[in-house]
Amino acid sequence: MGANSDFPSPSRGGLGKGWDGYILLGQTNKSILSKRLQRTLRNEMTDAEKALWRVLRSRQVSGLKFRRQHPFGDYILDFVCLENKLIIEVDGGQHGERAQEDETRTQNLLTAGFRVLRFWNNEVLQEIEAVKERIWRAVEEE
Repeated sequence: MGANSDFPSPSRGGLGKGWDGYILLGQTNKSILSKRLQRTLRNEMTDAEKALWRVLRSRQVSGLKFRRQHPFGDYILDFVCLENKLIIEVDGGQHGERAQEDETRTQNLLTAGFRVLRFWNNEVLQEIEAVKERIWRAVEEE
């Protein structure tokens, strides 16, 4: 086993290779991890996330500012408009296996006062106009 064998892969709920430099005295330094993970997620966005970001960036939806890969508690949100308390999540196939975890996450975010819209990757990639319409309607309903 390699030097990172004590750190399970991200697909198994761990931090994966490369994160061991951020483990301090057996404790995870969440601030450093969060910033590093945010940067990684922004730089390695899926095609669907990139397509949706092109729609959300620069206040293109009702003049609202969206952030990408924004931390909130133990979560990193795909996209969020803080002033409107609207979160947009883009889910790939792996989320079919994590339905209960996603539901818990959504309930926690709803409890915190957010509204959550979820889209599948294929929705964003194949029906971007319909996705834009749903986002716009959610913003206008507020």
